[in-house]
Amino acid sequence: MEQQPSKFLTWIKTSTTARMMMVGFLSFVLIIPLIFIEDLIRERSYRQETVVNQISRQWGNEVVIYGPVLKIPYRVYTEKLITNEKTKQITREKVAHIEYGYFFPDKLDINSNINPEKKKRGIYTTAVFNSTILLNGRFDSLDFSKKEVKNKDILWNKSKVLLKTTNVKGVSSTVSVKINDKAYDLSSNGENANNYYSLESKTIPIEEIIKQDKTIGFSVDFQVRGSKEVRFIPIGKETIARITSNWKTANFTGEFLPYNSDKINKNGFDAKWKILDINRPFSQEHFSGLPNFNEFDFGVNFKIPVDEYQKSERSTKYGFLVISLTFLVFFLIQTISKINMHPFQYLMIGLALVMFYTLLVSISEHSDFLKAYGISSIAVIGLITLYAKNILKSNKFMLLVGGALSVLYAFIFIIIQLESYALLVGSVGLFAILAVVMYVSRKIDWSN
Repeated sequence: MEQQPSKFLTWIKTSTTARMMMVGFLSFVLIIPLIFIEDLIRERSYRQETVVNQISRQWGNEVVIYGPVLKIPYRVYTEKLITNEKTKQITREKVAHIEYGYFFPDKLDINSNINPEKKKRGIYTTAVFNSTILLNGRFDSLDFSKKEVKNKDILWNKSKVLLKTTNVKGVSSTVSVKINDKAYDLSSNGENANNYYSLESKTIPIEEIIKQDKTIGFSVDFQVRGSKEVRFIPIGKETIARITSNWKTANFTGEFLPYNSDKINKNGFDAKWKILDINRPFSQEHFSGLPNFNEFDFGVNFKIPVDEYQKSERSTKYGFLVISLTFLVFFLIQTISKINMHPFQYLMIGLALVMFYTLLVSISEHSDFLKAYGISSIAVIGLITLYAKNILKSNKFMLLVGGALSVLYAFIFIIIQLESYALLVGSVGLFAILAVVMYVSRKIDWSN
């Protein structure tokens, strides 16, 4: 007696609802490899960042500079109570302590010429640079009135000039400061506060200079190599800065932007700034140490923009949508044409869609994102289209699948490229897809 197939197996093969449940289940199962691919992209991105940081450390890190600053010591007095052990009499004694006043220049001119070059390690590339930096300016007044310090307690001739930078490793020439045409070498004093190293001069006879010239003129000229970016802090009462370079992809950063409209040209860039003390919320003198002024800096970023990993990660976020819509196309074709498709065939199509993202990541590491996306999408669309021809046995359905996938991948690519309008375009596109699906499925009998 021939065994009859069970009602459950018959329902699986013939029921539209069963096929729909099977397609939905496979769609969710394929989320697992998508998650692993996202982890792979993050791992490759971290690897790239590690390699770039290694190159930067060996060549020289980012360059942030502020100075020169006059560091002037002065005496302050405190009273100390002394008790005589025999007589128990208490006397008061003045004790002198040395503190420092830090004075910023009234005029500061910054001129910097930067020559970047590319460094490559393996498949990763970063930008490093050699720079020449010239600081000129003057100190017009050194005012201790805020602290009510008497002139006799100011140790003028023990004053020093201070220059702070985040990168002493990259300094490639002797650094000296000229004070009214007399040079004083700057050397590291070993301090490292807020990631700034201090370069300090020997004592300078400020009192004699003031008596002779009234103002204190200065100039600092040195070369430094670094990576990523160059930034300055506008400590002058009036800070005028100019940065020139042959780098053609300048990215100006910080709290202040260049004022000249012709800053970028065919030969590179020539950027100019003018910043007044009223534009930033700190005074020209400090008596309790130097705070961190990083939030008021300005400069140029020379990092090579590498957003392939970011775009690849964004594309994987649409992976579930691509798989679901592709399965939906096959499901509608299967339902309308009554062609049977095995779950294994759906699984093969889903794995081909997942392979798109591994192809995208691997190819984009050796090419730009546009080429990688084009090659990967053409390969996957071609594979699935040929597979569809064999399982659907129809050139019409094959062209329908190929066209639908082409439109879908083009739509995803447009969304990835957009930033401000990504949500709008995505919403309108999904609405249009939903309208098409509703129209195609309007006459399907869902009763079985």
